[in-house]
Amino acid sequence: MTATPTGQRRAGQRPEDLAHLVEVAARLQQAAETVIEGKPEVVRAALTVLLAQGHLLVEDVPGVGKTMLAKTLARTINGTVRRIQFTPDLMPSDVTGVSIFNQDTREFEFRPGGVFANIVVGDEINRASPKTQSALLECMEERQVTVDNQTFMLDDPFMVVATQNPIEMEGTYPLPEAQRDRFMARVSMGYPVASAEYAMLVNHAGEDPLDRLRPVTDAAEIAQLIRVVRSVFVSPAVQRYAVDLATATRQSPELRLGSSPRATLHLVRAAKAAAALEGREYVLPDDLQRLAQPVLSHRMILTSEAAMQGRTVEQVVATIVAVVGVPDSGSGPVGG
Repeated sequence: MTATPTGQRRAGQRPEDLAHLVEVAARLQQAAETVIEGKPEVVRAALTVLLAQGHLLVEDVPGVGKTMLAKTLARTINGTVRRIQFTPDLMPSDVTGVSIFNQDTREFEFRPGGVFANIVVGDEINRASPKTQSALLECMEERQVTVDNQTFMLDDPFMVVATQNPIEMEGTYPLPEAQRDRFMARVSMGYPVASAEYAMLVNHAGEDPLDRLRPVTDAAEIAQLIRVVRSVFVSPAVQRYAVDLATATRQSPELRLGSSPRATLHLVRAAKAAAALEGREYVLPDDLQRLAQPVLSHRMILTSEAAMQGRTVEQVVATIVAVVGVPDSGSGPVGG
């Protein structure tokens, strides 16, 4: 399963490009960890989604650093950044933009909304109404905005980093299934360990750590690294394994909603980014297994029977990963 494929380097792919990606990602990780104490795996997940050209949903209780993670990722990249504070009175036009009549020119002019940026920080996204949440659907999937029959392309790269509190908390709306499906991955911050929380008190109590943070790359370089990730090779065997995992979620008696074809695509794209971050030119089944939880879990819905038995979506995904057969490396390198 760990055999290295030979002769599978795609045209235009150079080893130095992959080495450069690893070096830039290391600098991004190091810079982010000066702000996000004790959560290297969460920072790594955010970088994976960024390089896979996806969107990230950060879900947890208030006060654990969800917004700080989003702002930190945006600050490390010298690109355009916009923050949208989602509230019950936020309108869809605040997100996408609106056409306003100009009295001087006697014509309508488009005023861009908050999504026109490289990194869009959507703070507490589930505090807005479902109608406003749905304004992000076209933006996140097609990277464009349509207002009054006019289509406007968004910046490249474009990433939405949204935070939300658990839906049981007061004043929140559950995200629609279509909205959740457009997020490539969901991560939880979790409470820091005692040593990390103590370091946070020592280092951050007197000043905002974001004030010291400086960009380590820019939007143009991120766009180039995304192209490098796209060139990572995925063998037919690994592709079939991804489909097998997705199919198992749809056939599970414990789920009334399994993963979509978009989820399968997101899983493979995230696996390509994860492989590139490790300096590999090919994807292994291990990459899919590690990413199954953050990429698939938030899209699924338990049956009422499974919920009554105390099962969680995460447990169901773990069972599926354990049961679905891994491609046999004996017939050739699964990476290629």
